[in-house]
Amino acid sequence: MTDAPRLEIKSLSRSFAGRKVVDDVSLSVMAGQVTCLLGPSGCGKSTTLRMIAGIEMQDSGSILSDGELLCDTVFRVPPEGRGIGLMFQDFALFPHLSVAGNVAYGLSGSTRSNRARVEELLERVGMSAHIDNYPHELSGGEQQRVALARALAPRPRIMLMDEPFSGLDDRLRDEIRDETLDVLKSEGAAVLLVTHEPGEAMRMADEIALMRDGKIVQKGAPYNIYNTPVDKDAAGFFSDINVVPSEVNGALAHTAFGRFLVPGVADGSAVDIIVRPQHIKIDFDRSGKGPNPTIADGTPARGVVKRARFMGNESLVEFVLDDGSLMKAIVPSVFLPKVGTVLWLMIRRDKCFIFPRD
Repeated sequence: MTDAPRLEIKSLSRSFAGRKVVDDVSLSVMAGQVTCLLGPSGCGKSTTLRMIAGIEMQDSGSILSDGELLCDTVFRVPPEGRGIGLMFQDFALFPHLSVAGNVAYGLSGSTRSNRARVEELLERVGMSAHIDNYPHELSGGEQQRVALARALAPRPRIMLMDEPFSGLDDRLRDEIRDETLDVLKSEGAAVLLVTHEPGEAMRMADEIALMRDGKIVQKGAPYNIYNTPVDKDAAGFFSDINVVPSEVNGALAHTAFGRFLVPGVADGSAVDIIVRPQHIKIDFDRSGKGPNPTIADGTPARGVVKRARFMGNESLVEFVLDDGSLMKAIVPSVFLPKVGTVLWLMIRRDKCFIFPRD
């Protein structure tokens, strides 16, 4: 039994019309692991997936499975020989085939063994009752389940998924994601899921690879990549952020919220202090009486309510600070202060990030 990654890509690059769409990308996925390739549209995610599948040829780099070469710039295993399953956002079911016919399409065994595999997978995805139906008779969620069963039917070693849930409505999406994850884990394939939705990546992935401008800029478990972003853009990709600009003097950044320690940064350097809205603390005890600095919390900053909206489980309140900058705060449950209300805001020091300004 090999300890090599089920899927390994090394220094993969691809250019179109002189522009590098994928730039020196390396990534490994173990059997039974779900890795999400996350990033905005046009960052090179889908091109990477197509190269792994063998649909697109790389300009440089290599792709391996269980330590064996699938392709480089000289040698190439054809797509049908790579043991890779594919799922796309349009499901791509054959309209002239029944559900059973779609799932059995890629199977090469005996009629009896193929039928047994079809029935096993349809039961697993909750579609046994629709075995004789045709795609046009199914809802979007049902078609997605059939597409999953079809992709898994040949027992692929690697499953590639390109935005497979984007065609589903919000009501179904979470349910289908969870069901899909359960089935994928039980099959033991290495899964590489492409998505532009951070919430989807956080929900499904064992590891996230954050991609930007053709490069992977950060890799890690969802908790780590969310709580230790590599830069301001990485922090902002996962949620709204507040940006407090400052300049370093004597290893300290001075702001309306007090001083922040910035060791090892040269005096005069511009920095951005990043804090997510849920980590803005409203100091209700002050009741607008003015700041009272403390060592633990820094200096409260005066904010005037500009807008407040109830978002379901929380409230989003926007403030204008005395320097004219805007600050967003998320408060659990219902909190809708009137426009013009003065409140004092504080930053949780253990929840902020400081980055050199671009």
